[in-house]
Amino acid sequence: MDLDRLLGRIVDEVAPLRGAGSAADYIPALARVDPGRFGIAFADLEGRVHGAGEWEAPFSAQSISKVFTLALVLAGGGDESLWRRVGREPSGNAFNSLVQLEHERGIPRNPFINAGALTVTDELVSLAGDATGELLAFLRAESGNPDLRVDEEVAASEAAHGDRNLALTHFMASYGNMRNPVATVLDQYVRQCSIEMSCRDLARAGLFLAAHGVRRDGSELVTRRQAKRINAIMLTCGTYDAAGDFAYRVGVPGKSGVGGGILAIVPGRCAVAVWSPGLDERGNSVAGVAALDHFTTLTGWSVF
Repeated sequence: MDLDRLLGRIVDEVAPLRGAGSAADYIPALARVDPGRFGIAFADLEGRVHGAGEWEAPFSAQSISKVFTLALVLAGGGDESLWRRVGREPSGNAFNSLVQLEHERGIPRNPFINAGALTVTDELVSLAGDATGELLAFLRAESGNPDLRVDEEVAASEAAHGDRNLALTHFMASYGNMRNPVATVLDQYVRQCSIEMSCRDLARAGLFLAAHGVRRDGSELVTRRQAKRINAIMLTCGTYDAAGDFAYRVGVPGKSGVGGGILAIVPGRCAVAVWSPGLDERGNSVAGVAALDHFTTLTGWSVF
């Protein structure tokens, strides 16, 4: 299969969708990004990477970082502790919903909605202290890019407009579901979401999930069972309350972020990353989802 030609074809096929949707305007630093930009990268288990479009342009990872934070908590032995604090079911509500959290008495529905990810960050702070430093070290090693960094402008912008996340964290603390100070957890969470990565970086960093938990250097980050379970949660919960539609159209585990990126995993084969900042009403990249739909259709690679 000529992957360069395939990726080039996908770029052409999604061209009419570039610019559809709108950037995440509730984070001012993200609202300024041109929604018409697009990149795609493919990384296989041998470490080969192919890309098209703006596949080496850095963008804000946002909620895609939640996949890696979850993996680090599980790798650090937090499996049993974490799943007492957060569920594993699709939410069916907005990613920052307070209503569901109140109904379920401070236990988030899954680790990829904001409340759940804040709980995961709290767990990683307990395990590692500097949760963002731990995450950056991992991403730099797996992507092969030692220059990955937090975008301080995005972090400041997100922190200044993070009232809903503040409310979620305090609400969970009121139910005893926070172990560290709210301010510490929020700061670490915002900084993790503000890490800049390109499609190339993201595809390479996600390969351990395609390789059943094995890192770039051949060591095991998480067990095969844990990797299977992370992929399962990505499939059922990774694209907010559009997970069913994403599974229907794309057919592989995926995690999106409001920076316009999506990381998709084909277990046993590859990782694919796309980026296009124009979002639909549920917070997923319009052109990015379409590109992944084309990718799995043209290759025949799907979990179904």
